[in-house]
Amino acid sequence: MSPASIARLSPQERLALIADLWDSLGEEDLPLTPEQQAELDRRMAAPDDERSGTVDWSALRDELFRRLG
Repeated sequence: MSPASIARLSPQERLALIADLWDSLGEEDLPLTPEQQAELDRRMAAPDDERSGTVDWSALRDELFRRLG
């Protein structure tokens, strides 16, 4: 498929093409760099309470209801 024929596709058709292309890739087609793998390993080893300062949904909901009355 040429770039010109892709440009003639509707936005929905282009999105479907993108999805098909993405789905055709396997893990072995997208290797991680050693740095990326080390970062993933570090994040997976971190305790839940140290991950990106996330807040449990139920705690956030309770706090919002408390503040908003």
